[in-house]
Amino acid sequence: QVQLVESGGGLVQAGGSLRLSCAASGSIFRGYFMGWYRQAPGKQRELVADITSTGDTNYADSVKGRFTISRDNAKNTVFLQMNSLKPEDTAVYYCFAKRTPFAGFDSWGQGTQVTVSS
Repeated sequence: QVQLVESGGGLVQAGGSLRLSCAASGSIFRGYFMGWYRQAPGKQRELVADITSTGDTNYADSVKGRFTISRDNAKNTVFLQMNSLKPEDTAVYYCFAKRTPFAGFDSWGQGTQVTVSS
């Protein structure tokens, strides 16, 4: 099993940027399907972006063109670069890991708060 620890959240003004990191340890990171979900108060958890073991990416329509997901297999880390942040991006962001895109969730991070002020 992969253990995940997120960092990089915080408070930023609208239009600003943040970079989230998800450090993985334990099993074979490079083969895992990774990604980010977020959950805003009173709302369901939603997929933000994901990335395959070979680097193919997928994004929610709401973040396309603003967010970029990437991974560094040498450092066992997944990143989420968030630019042009909006108040509606405010949420707790969770990193996840799956063995394959269609498998169940193997691991979740503890979550990191992102707050965007208007």
